[in-house]
Amino acid sequence: MTNPSKSTVTLPNDRDVVVVRKFEAPRALVFDAWTKPELVSRWLLGPPGWSMPVCEMDVRVGRRIRWRWPKEEGAEFGFAGEFREVVRPSRLVHTEVYDPGDVGGEMGEALVSAVLTEKANVTTHTMTIRYASQQVRDAALKTGMTDGMEMSFEKLDALLAAAA
Repeated sequence: MTNPSKSTVTLPNDRDVVVVRKFEAPRALVFDAWTKPELVSRWLLGPPGWSMPVCEMDVRVGRRIRWRWPKEEGAEFGFAGEFREVVRPSRLVHTEVYDPGDVGGEMGEALVSAVLTEKANVTTHTMTIRYASQQVRDAALKTGMTDGMEMSFEKLDALLAAAA
């Protein structure tokens, strides 16, 4: 089953990006897909040609997260951070420090908050990414990150449908 819902992206102020996406699956399953490395590495891939050989997540407050994506042509980038809040299955908060590798420039630390709500077996994932400044937020948006997110979310739709 393909989710007809696409992400909505809003800029509610000069530092935040809010991405809302509905998934046709129970909240607990969506939460697992966001917090289990063996699942995350299967869908958080963005455009074709990228892989995620490094997906390290210890999903407990104060513990680390580290992701890296190389592309077939050799470009590479990643993120590292720390979990600040973990409330299964409704809320995740972590920091992210972008390691631009070959893609983009330095962006400092961002705070990523995700809230998951469920109604009639449809989970709404609302992610707020708070950047240090409007300049950093705008630079992040110019990387095409929200397009890459939606491509990943389409892979997540397929993973959730297969698990249901």
